[in-house]
Amino acid sequence: MKAIFATAAGAKLCNTEMPTPGPDEILVKVRAAALNRADLASLAAKDGKVLGMEWAGEIVNVGHAVTEWKPGDRVMCTGSAAYAEYAVTDRGRAMRIPDDMPLEEAATLMLACQTMHNAIATASRMQRGETLMIHGASSGVGLIGMQIGKLLGARVVIGTSTNSMRCARLGEFGADYAINASSSGWVESILRATGGKGVDVIVDQVSGRELNKTMKACAMLGRIVNVGRLGGNEGVVDLNWHALRRISYHGVTFRTRSVQEIRDLTAFLVRDLGGAIANRKLRLPIERVFPLEQAAAALDHMKSNTHFGKIVLSI
Repeated sequence: MKAIFATAAGAKLCNTEMPTPGPDEILVKVRAAALNRADLASLAAKDGKVLGMEWAGEIVNVGHAVTEWKPGDRVMCTGSAAYAEYAVTDRGRAMRIPDDMPLEEAATLMLACQTMHNAIATASRMQRGETLMIHGASSGVGLIGMQIGKLLGARVVIGTSTNSMRCARLGEFGADYAINASSSGWVESILRATGGKGVDVIVDQVSGRELNKTMKACAMLGRIVNVGRLGGNEGVVDLNWHALRRISYHGVTFRTRSVQEIRDLTAFLVRDLGGAIANRKLRLPIERVFPLEQAAAALDHMKSNTHFGKIVLSI
């Protein structure tokens, strides 16, 4: 089969053996794979592995312990080695694709939904009627996060972006207030939007040196969930402000979760959002579709940071 590898010379299309599913795995004929910023880090590793984290297609084989899936089922999946004609994943990292949903659309949804549903529903314990801010909301994950917040009952949803054109579009995806975080007064704008109280739940995709400002946008007893670090991995923390506001700070990642934890996370997602996904109430704009052979160009396009929405490979 054909696949895109991270090599010393960049993203390269090579021939390789088709993967074989283990006892608890499914083998999927990949029809579309979505790009994610983490793929750029994988590319930079130059480790000879197949790139990609999420895809959509049809099951062609299942392991002997798999009972919930069968060949022919259309699924959206997360895992590894997605930029390929075939990919395997654990049986608990797949969701059924609605009959009327195009495969390119399905390829964009699952990773963002897993990430943001876990951050909002589990890590932050957001309650109906609370306020929610997605800091760094113009990414695919951020756009889904605002929509999930609305579906789960957030009273007010705030999205931030440092790009004025992207900021202007956040309202299309659930933002009641769109705040340009490149402005020196963005924290004051958020406080005005919340009547001076601050935000109950902040899903932070920026972190780094912006963390103190993010805490100042947080309400008393507010919760911050560290999902991303676009602003850097390190920053000086004002521990006094953290204590005065009695802020709970929660870190999340998929990299240190067990197989069972991810199965449970996905089952919780299906329970809460399966109907919304089936009815196509959660959506992401697809900015551009590239053929698999042009994966290097697709990655360059993502790296340029000029897009709004997802970039997809058609396979």
